[in-house]
This record gives sequence, structure tokens and C-alpha cells, in this order.
Amino acid sequence: MFKSCLTNVSQSVASSSRSSLHTSAVLNARLSSKQARHEKISKLAFDAQREYAVLGHRPGQDHKWQSCALAKVIITQDALYSDSVPEIIHSPEGDIELPPHLSFGITERSKELLFKVLPPLSAQKGVTKFSENVVSEMQEATENEKAKANMFAKVVDLRNANAKGLAFENRRRCIKLFSPPGNPFDTGRPEVQAALLTIQIRGLWKHLLAFRKDIDNRRGLRQLVHERAKILKYLKRLDRDRYEVILPRLGLDAASVEGELVV
Repeated sequence: MFKSCLTNVSQSVASSSRSSLHTSAVLNARLSSKQARHEKISKLAFDAQREYAVLGHRPGQDHKWQSCALAKVIITQDALYSDSVPEIIHSPEGDIELPPHLSFGITERSKELLFKVLPPLSAQKGVTKFSENVVSEMQEATENEKAKANMFAKVVDLRNANAKGLAFENRRRCIKLFSPPGNPFDTGRPEVQAALLTIQIRGLWKHLLAFRKDIDNRRGLRQLVHERAKILKYLKRLDRDRYEVILPRLGLDAASVEGELVV
């Protein structure tokens, strides 16, 4: 009888220990899930704050960047290969098809000289003697020069440039846009420097989204963001009106430049 009582007591103790163990495991699981949710929310808030300091606008407000002056003047890789409508130059010698974006270094004046002035002059230079076949020779020379101009237009297409060439063209456009009318290449102007840094920051941010473990470039991104904020704060002290004008042109909010920046 004593043996049977001892067996019942041991079974009840074992069952109670198993139930308490099961309850503590469920409780720990609930606590760990709450902690994981809290950590996830904190991480999302930190990422949103970091993105705000880098991009200059809140998540979901991409229209501020897309509608700003800087975004409209620069050329991205996607826009470079999606714009396929050529520019047609009409002339008596024939039509010349130009790519949507010419290579860096070719200005509007250079384009006019290369594709409007040079072909007829080269055709006339090819015909040096007057004879009974001068008309046919002139037509043949004109056709040759038109073919040369079309081939040269394909060579100077910006799509043939590498990433450095595209970055050079974007810097040139940026400097021209934000420089004063009297000095179209004023690289020391605070607006120009802030715009150039914004292009670098956005390119580096896009790179880090694809390569999140690139610690060196993350440190460089942090330095660029703080340098841009320093330049804009200097411009605010120098001329507040210019400061308030440049922020929407760069697609930036004032809060993304002032105060503590978490990158």
C-alpha cells in the first residue's frame, strides 16, 4: 500500500513539473516574439530616420525628388537606355539622326558645327575641279558626308560611355544649372557644391542598398551627408533666401539638413 501511494505522489510531482515547464516555455516564447517585434519596429524607425537624412525626404514622398530641378537635369542609367527617340537634323544634304544624349564635352555650339556646318563644307572641298560631271560629283560627295555624319553621331552617343563618362556629364549639367548666369561654371558656389554632393549621396545610397555589408562606403556616405549639411548651414548663415530657394531645387526638407543627422 505504501508503495502504491509513493507511485501516485511521484506521478503527480512529475506531471506538475511538466506543466510548469510547458508554461514557462510558452511564456518565454511570447516574450521573445514581443522582443523581436519591438526590435523590428525599432530597426524600421532607425532605417526611416537614416533614409530621411540621406535622401532628404520622408519615405513615400519620392515625388519631391522627381519634381525637383536636380532630378530633371541629370541622366540616369534607366533614362539613358529608355530614351530611344532620335533628334532629326534637316538639311539640304539630307537628314541626320542624332542620339537623344550626346557624349560629354559636346555642347550645343559644337553640335551645330559638327552636324550642320561641317558636312556641306567637306562636300564642297571634295569637288575641286569644274567639269561636266561636277553636279554628280557634288551629289556623291554630299551623300558621303551625310553617311559620315550619321556614323559619327552613333560614335558620340552617350550610351557608349562608361559610368565615369556618365558621371562627368551629370556633373557638367549640374554645375551649369546651379551656377549664376554671369559665371556658368562657378564650382565654388555653395548651391553647386550641395548639388554635386547630392548626386554622390544618391549614387552611393543606391550602391549600399545592393551591397549592405560595404562598411567603407557606408562611412563615406556618412561623411558626404554631414558635409552637405555643413555647406547648406553655411549658406543659411550667408543668405537665408538662397538657402530656402535651393532646398526644393535639390528635393530636400529643411529638417533633413538641420539638427542631428543619423546615417
